[in-house]
Amino acid sequence: MALNKVKSSLNDISKSLHNVNASREYLIKNTRDVIILCSHSIIATHNGDLKLAKQKIKNAELVLKKNQKKATEGFKKYLITPEQEFVEARSVLAIVENKEIPSLKSMRVSKESYVLGLLDSIGELKRLMLDNIRKDQLTEASRIFTVMENLYLILYPFAMFDKIVKEARRKLDVNRSLVEESRAIITEEIRRSHFVNALTEK
Repeated sequence: MALNKVKSSLNDISKSLHNVNASREYLIKNTRDVIILCSHSIIATHNGDLKLAKQKIKNAELVLKKNQKKATEGFKKYLITPEQEFVEARSVLAIVENKEIPSLKSMRVSKESYVLGLLDSIGELKRLMLDNIRKDQLTEASRIFTVMENLYLILYPFAMFDKIVKEARRKLDVNRSLVEESRAIITEEIRRSHFVNALTEK
């Protein structure tokens, strides 16, 4: 029959596509788990529960490593979002602990995910700064703003790689506004604090 070889070829293709689809479904489910765990870690960090934050990050890292092993070349795109969420969570925790943000090598993620994750962390730093202002912890708020501003400045040159690191320029535009707003807020709070202290000393 003229279709025997076609049938054989299509059977092979079908088996291959079943395997591809299974890998795709696995990654979609498990990358979602990484994102959720990282989100919970950031929430715990904001709440001051650093022990829980570290545990969530550890769990996220375990799932992420499994995903990285599962993702062949055609599935690398599914790792970008969970990896950048992982970078964001670890960066925010490190800053709260007044430690160095881990390196690309330490994070074990793609270069694109590392840059995007650092860009995303700037929004969380503004929130941390505001939380500290509300707690009347101006010194800590000022420290966080300084990190936030410096991080933005060293990331700014990556705007030129927008065609490679997608969303980089847009995120930098958003972050510029966040930094400017935060500078105005922290400056006003410092002035207010100096004014109150001056009145107290009289």
